[in-house]
Amino acid sequence: MSLNRTELIAKIAERANLTKTDADAAISALQEVLVESLSAGEAVKITGLMSIERTERAARKGRNPRTGEEIEIPAGYGVKLSAGSALKKAVTK
Repeated sequence: MSLNRTELIAKIAERANLTKTDADAAISALQEVLVESLSAGEAVKITGLMSIERTERAARKGRNPRTGEEIEIPAGYGVKLSAGSALKKAVTK
């Protein structure tokens, strides 16, 4: 089971005593801040919950699964998410 955006907004609105519109605006703002920060190479840390950072991936060789031909995969970036202590504790119960 997973929680989609609409369900998440409804739960946040209920717990924080907000309207769904305000909760949606807060989620959208969080998304924008995360994207802008990670694009700029800044890590985002929410103590106890998670930390998110941009990681560099080195260029490497790969293989085309259809032809078996070896190809060069260029260097790029990825995202690393680490669970914080509160999140780790919540999933071990």
